[in-house]
Amino acid sequence: MDITDEQWKVVETILPEDPVRDDGRGRPWSDRRTVLNGVLWILRTGAPWQDMPPRYGSYQTAHRRFQNWVRSGVIEKLLLALAQHLKDAGSLDLKECFVDGTFVPAKKGGAWL
Repeated sequence: MDITDEQWKVVETILPEDPVRDDGRGRPWSDRRTVLNGVLWILRTGAPWQDMPPRYGSYQTAHRRFQNWVRSGVIEKLLLALAQHLKDAGSLDLKECFVDGTFVPAKKGGAWL
C-alpha cells in the first residue's frame, strides 16, 4: 500500500528538494513520492532491493536515495512523522510493539548459555 495524499502532505516537507543545476542541464530527478513508496515497500516487505516492483522506478535510485536519507537523518524524521500521524488518527497503538520476530536456533554443538 502506497502512502496516501494526506500522509504525503505530512512528509513532503521533510524530504529534501531535488537539486537542479543552474544551467538547467542534466537528467530530471525521479519523483520523490514514487521513490519513497518504493523505499517503504522494501522496509515493509524485507525483500532485496532488486526485487522492488518496477512501478517504483529503478531500485538503484531508491537504494541510493534511501542511503542518503539515512545518512542525513531524513528517514528517521520521516518515519517518526508518519508514526505520529497514524497515532493521531487512531490507527497506531504503541503499547505493544515487536522489533523482530526472527528465531535463530543454536547449531549442533553450539555453546549453551
